[in-house]
Amino acid sequence: MATWSVEGEYMETCNCAFVCPCITSNLAAQPTEGDCKAAIALRIDKGQNDGVALDGLAFIVVMHAPAAMGEGNITVGLIVDDRASDAQLGAITAIASGAAGGPMAALAPLIGRFAGVQRRSIQFEIDGLKRSVQAGELVDQACEGIPSAVAPGDAIVVDNTVHPVNRRLSLAKATRSSLHAFGIEWDDVLGDRNAHFAPFSWSG
Repeated sequence: MATWSVEGEYMETCNCAFVCPCITSNLAAQPTEGDCKAAIALRIDKGQNDGVALDGLAFIVVMHAPAAMGEGNITVGLIVDDRASDAQLGAITAIASGAAGGPMAALAPLIGRFAGVQRRSIQFEIDGLKRSVQAGELVDQACEGIPSAVAPGDAIVVDNTVHPVNRRLSLAKATRSSLHAFGIEWDDVLGDRNAHFAPFSWSG
């Protein structure tokens, strides 16, 4: 029986041009800008870890890969909702770092440095195909899904990916991205960078 489970909504933006080659190459391709900067935001609508309730909290995994993600040496930092108690902070950190097992544990061999944990107020908003996330001065990002011509109201999706959040991802473009955390710096307002969103359901 699983000792923890979380489910909710996810979104991310990265500095690659649309569509990110990491997704279509199983992490083997070089990022379009030479390196990869990403902020992977998750809103827990329902969840618990070893009896610690996590409903309504959010966290953001910030990543920097100096080359192809599959080559490793990735720097990772974690931003946790400042409403989390110390027990909730520990529970989320265990899940997000992969220490508790589950999908994020598969990334552990690729992580070269864990840059630490910071707490901020996190706002995660959904409006149709639009998603936005703010975490104080550290992250401010938004995206809009690419509308499907055959499934009105839904985005075009890519399936069977190696992405740890969900194998099935909606394709989106970042409408803004500001990332200043753990020594990772990125600002973009061009509207042509890559983004994804999806529901997620993890357990371990």
